[in-house]
Amino acid sequence: MIWLNSDISFPDVSLADEDGLLAAGGDLSPQRLLLAYRNGIFPWYNEEDPILWWSPHPRCVLFPEKLRISKSMQQVIRSHQFRFKINHSFREVITACKTIQRKEGNGTWIHQDIIDAYTKFFEMGYAMSAETYFQGKLVGGLYGVKIGKVFFGESMFTEVSNASKFALIQLVLQLKKEGLQIIDCQMQTNHLMSLGAEMIDRSLFTVLLKKHCF
Repeated sequence: MIWLNSDISFPDVSLADEDGLLAAGGDLSPQRLLLAYRNGIFPWYNEEDPILWWSPHPRCVLFPEKLRISKSMQQVIRSHQFRFKINHSFREVITACKTIQRKEGNGTWIHQDIIDAYTKFFEMGYAMSAETYFQGKLVGGLYGVKIGKVFFGESMFTEVSNASKFALIQLVLQLKKEGLQIIDCQMQTNHLMSLGAEMIDRSLFTVLLKKHCF
């Protein structure tokens, strides 16, 4: 285990173990988070643990041009039952990601330190939220980090069927218009793979970051 100190530098991602765990310690300062994401590293840990930094191999990513929208989701979009917004309720979205009930358990890794750190990151223009509203109520969405032409997805929640998927699809379509090149999904899930995500080698992911994450 590599322990970080006051120096915000990170070890090379090739030193991560087979699960992707790279280092522990350090802090969640904006400077450290910015450096981490630019190198394909993200924090993920339980509240009682030290900060753990990860760089999985292979990496789950979604290229905007490969986005797949199922016929059922096309019908949802055409129905206009949902309304899409960006960055209107960031703190509400990240808090919902913390408290929503999940099949694998609660999102307990999103504790107060994470909420505070990413809210500050949001205020600096790096973190962002994509939101789905139904009858004026926030019912789904996701948050993540956007640096250059890369969006790093962090977590999503839904209170109504298809609400989080709707938010992700709309976000990808919007960011694609703005020149986005890659969406980092971090870990593989059936939900993401159904939307066109794929697994790529970490070394290729690193090359893409150097090109598009500035």
